[in-house]
Amino acid sequence: MDTFVIMALLATLGTWFVTALGAANVVFFSSPNQKAMNFMLGFASGVMIAASFWSLLQPAIERAEETSKIPAYIVATTGFLFGALFIWLSDKVISFVRNKVISTEKKNENFNRIIMLILSITLHNIPEGLAVGVAFGALQEGYTTENLMGAISVAAGIGLQNFPEGAAVSIPLRREGYSRRKAFFYGQASGMVEPIAGVVGALLVVYVETLLPYALSFAAGAMILVAVHELIPECQKDQKKQPYLATMGIISGFAVMMLLDVMLG
Repeated sequence: MDTFVIMALLATLGTWFVTALGAANVVFFSSPNQKAMNFMLGFASGVMIAASFWSLLQPAIERAEETSKIPAYIVATTGFLFGALFIWLSDKVISFVRNKVISTEKKNENFNRIIMLILSITLHNIPEGLAVGVAFGALQEGYTTENLMGAISVAAGIGLQNFPEGAAVSIPLRREGYSRRKAFFYGQASGMVEPIAGVVGALLVVYVETLLPYALSFAAGAMILVAVHELIPECQKDQKKQPYLATMGIISGFAVMMLLDVMLG
């Protein structure tokens, strides 16, 4: 197996491990520290937004200018929009299935919502795994410290936001009466698709080089939509109590990611 595919596998195993750490909250706590969760979600959002440009969109544009006959801005915009569209359609499928299940089984409405939460988070982990895989697979085109740090930053940003996702699955299951062991198992299982998607993303980039600009911008679109539609609204739920806590998390995450890229550039 190609070295960069192995690196993608190891990186996505790391992001899955962070999901498992989040799910492990159910073993020690009945509920997570909400302030810490809000800041972490905000920080992850900032990292993902910054990484979407410096680690994904910018390299996609540069690569398209070198290799594609199609204008680079069209390549990047097309990939970006398809990435966002993929997540949007995924949410539509989840909503359709959820409404159908709940309408036929009213008695188990809470349980059904938890099941759909698990499916939703699992589905969102697919493009996140692809993003990591694409970032590491792209290293074959130019293995530099800057590019490596960019790929690691993408994995780190996704890993950070996986922590609360693991808790978001395991803790509701625990409240529904599941044992701590089962709640933890299902919580960490939601992240197991990331290593698979990561390997697929890396393989596509490594062996189909013409897809690289599209794949990078696709991952950026997916990450931006997840950050803006899912993470930022979630971290701002307690805005009245802590008006700037989550916002400072977003700013801090963006600044750290920007600093790393500019400093290593």
